[in-house]
Amino acid sequence: MNDFAAWLARYNVNLLATIGVVIGAFVLSCLLKRPLRDSLRELAPRLRLPYETVLTTTRFLIGALWVLAAMLVLEIWGVSVGGLWTVLVSAATIVGVGFLATWTMISNITASFFIAFWRPFRLGDTVEMLPENLSGRVIDINLMFIVVRENGGAVIQIPNNLFFQKMFRVSGNRSKTLFEEYESGTGIAQPAPLDPGH
Repeated sequence: MNDFAAWLARYNVNLLATIGVVIGAFVLSCLLKRPLRDSLRELAPRLRLPYETVLTTTRFLIGALWVLAAMLVLEIWGVSVGGLWTVLVSAATIVGVGFLATWTMISNITASFFIAFWRPFRLGDTVEMLPENLSGRVIDINLMFIVVRENGGAVIQIPNNLFFQKMFRVSGNRSKTLFEEYESGTGIAQPAPLDPGH
């Protein structure tokens, strides 16, 4: 125990401040997660945002809170954040070059952004890949995979780029498109039929 105390004294590490920042970030993330998700869920219908966007935004904001907490801890421990940024940018460059060598990962990440933008399906929809006969209910959408649960309970992870290479069928509680509403006459007021006697 004396060795540990000597190490703390030698490296000027403020252990209580570190524990305080970590506990504070944990408590703050727990307190903010539900109200943040609820407020975004209330805002989503007005902005016509899908539920996946609400989940992604909540995860991003909570992740940003933890990044700030990590930066505070590093400052407490005396690690220069400016130097850390240099290391992170260098590492990101090396990782980026490595990813370019494996185009599949890049294509999955790119496909996930297009899926989020075009929204061909949503959480809860049933998706069937036609040539492979893989089908299930969409339970998660992430950067690499669309996760579906089969009727038997098994979980299948389908790479995102397959949705741009193969045909798939979507079924679920989907609302009509504007064209379908117009075509059926429910989207606009129809003129009254003319009386043939006049």
